[in-house]
Amino acid sequence: MNTILRIFKIPEIRNSLLFVFAMLIVFRVAAHIPVPGVDASALSNIFGGNQFFGLLNIFSGGTLENFSVVAMGVMPYITASIIFQLLGMIIPSIEEMQKEEQGRQKINQWTRLATVPLGFVQGYGLILMLSQKGQFFTSSGITTMLFAIASMTAGTIFLMWLGELISERNVGNGISVIIFAGIVAGLPTFLGQSFAVFDKSQLVTLILFIFIVVVTVVSVVVMNEAQRNIPVQYARHIQGARLSGAVSSHIPLRLNMAGVIPIIFAISIVLFPTVLAQFFLNARTEILREVANWTLVVFQNQIVYGVLYFALVFIFSYFYTAVVFHPDRVAENLQKQGGFIPGIRPGVQTSQYLGWIVNRILFVGAGYLSLIAVLPLIIKGFTGNASLVIGGTSVLIVVSVVIESVKQIEAQLTMREYQA
Repeated sequence: MNTILRIFKIPEIRNSLLFVFAMLIVFRVAAHIPVPGVDASALSNIFGGNQFFGLLNIFSGGTLENFSVVAMGVMPYITASIIFQLLGMIIPSIEEMQKEEQGRQKINQWTRLATVPLGFVQGYGLILMLSQKGQFFTSSGITTMLFAIASMTAGTIFLMWLGELISERNVGNGISVIIFAGIVAGLPTFLGQSFAVFDKSQLVTLILFIFIVVVTVVSVVVMNEAQRNIPVQYARHIQGARLSGAVSSHIPLRLNMAGVIPIIFAISIVLFPTVLAQFFLNARTEILREVANWTLVVFQNQIVYGVLYFALVFIFSYFYTAVVFHPDRVAENLQKQGGFIPGIRPGVQTSQYLGWIVNRILFVGAGYLSLIAVLPLIIKGFTGNASLVIGGTSVLIVVSVVIESVKQIEAQLTMREYQA
């Protein structure tokens, strides 16, 4: 309570939080603005008769059922971000740009531009995927479809802009907060539908559902706070006319450096083949039709989906950590500041040691993220209840975003205490 009072006593933080809440209200209003030319009753029948679409709609915060202008969310932007981060590991010139502030700004601009064509592709794929279950446009002309795709792409760009405005307020990552808002908005409906089907014979399933939520929340908090402290010594040095003694410090290496980003990346990649296959279901070439149908059948298999999802989360945990943490730069900065790790030589050996430590603690962190992501699928396999499918991932994202936002707010409070 004391922290909350301090937040509202500081005008900058209070105004930032009020601004973020206002942006989230704008997002939820946009989620109820349907794309022109959509038949609402036909959409309702599609989502009511398809469990997968129903769960996907809940995860999106109801934007799909309304087929709103923000139905795609920020997925095209996330896909563009993945592409440029992969290119940074392949093309040396882009990797060099990622090291400089001006270069990062240029890459961010390219990412925004790439979001537009990706939005058109994913929008078209989403329409094709829903069209397989029934016609939901009031008219079936090419103009109607193009207008719908353009509207959804514009909605994605709008959300991307909102996310950047939120990030500038330093109370959380804007894109993550947008995803968080969509999940939270859909949770009441999801919980209502889940508990509505429970009866006394499904008491064990209900207990498992509550158990997975509690375990996920507790484990996310514990694993996000877990870190390995690497001891660092700074040699004696002269400051003006004074000789300063050796100083002991440490380098905190988080068990989960990537946060919730691997989950978001993995969801984008897992959904991409299904969306792409929709383009070729009615292809003239028989081989393309067979490949498209085979892809849809394979990705409907829960075992294949679970294994692929687990592997992608694990891989992206390593990948994103390699993007945000560079042992060679840390070793170089330590050497410039006269610091060293006891028992390890400065320079190359320090870099190798840090890389060795990170790879081993990351194995545990990546395994934890992957297990949490597929845990609802495992429980579904034992209980046969599909309403648990999105539980682990949604709770993981919600808790991680809350922790990140709280830490940024606490950092601002601490900074202003020092200034005072």
